[in-house]
Amino acid sequence: MQERVQKIISQWGIASRRQAEKMIAAGRVHLNGTVVELGQKADPTKDRLEVDGKLIKSGSRPTLVYILLNKPKSVVSTCRDPQGRTTVIDLLPKKLRYQQGIHPVGRLDADSTGALLLTNDGQLTLCLTHPRYHLPKTYQVWVEGNLPDSVLKAWRQGIILSGQKTLPAEVEVRARSRDKTLLKVVLTEGRNRQIRRVAEQLGLKVRSLHRTAIGPISLQLADEPIVKSGHYRFLKEFEICFLQNQVHLASSTMPADIKENRV
Repeated sequence: MQERVQKIISQWGIASRRQAEKMIAAGRVHLNGTVVELGQKADPTKDRLEVDGKLIKSGSRPTLVYILLNKPKSVVSTCRDPQGRTTVIDLLPKKLRYQQGIHPVGRLDADSTGALLLTNDGQLTLCLTHPRYHLPKTYQVWVEGNLPDSVLKAWRQGIILSGQKTLPAEVEVRARSRDKTLLKVVLTEGRNRQIRRVAEQLGLKVRSLHRTAIGPISLQLADEPIVKSGHYRFLKEFEICFLQNQVHLASSTMPADIKENRV
């Protein structure tokens, strides 16, 4: 079956879809001896597809991998960093690094810590990071001072960021001390640095931000030790099934032109 070349490259674990598009634009990909154009299709079982002169074999597609990482502070949520900072991929063992197309699903900013999914499943990444999809994510947030009810109410109802109101959020006080408050925040959208930006607009200063769960996928499973900072675990079968079900739901609401061009 014919598929877009950038999708084949992503599925075969050579690069992420966006990286594959850049490789095609740079003339590094050939189809049956001819330089590939962006958007061109191929059948890996029949066509000769090469990346940097290396043949992609139809039987070499890697096994799909699903990982939950506890990202430490100052580590960036990318595959490579031009500034030489430690990336989330650097935290994996050598046998996984850069060999199977593993990449982060979404991002946590460098100052934030906690749960981050890593996979080489390009379809999963596309669906879970699409703006139309709303997978709840749970955070522990320490802010300075004690929050009045009016601030909590405003956060829960949503505020205007960049001209658009945020979706309603679950915001619950979990602990208080003389100079700081611990909040549990559950978001169903993932705008860039959303919690920090909302807090700033409400006059709050975030001391620390830690993501504990992505949907039901948690750093702390029952009867198992918590995933320590800088460590990871492979997802359980029920967690993978959950994600695959979410991909099916997301795909059913995604416009056909986006699915065709971005997958």
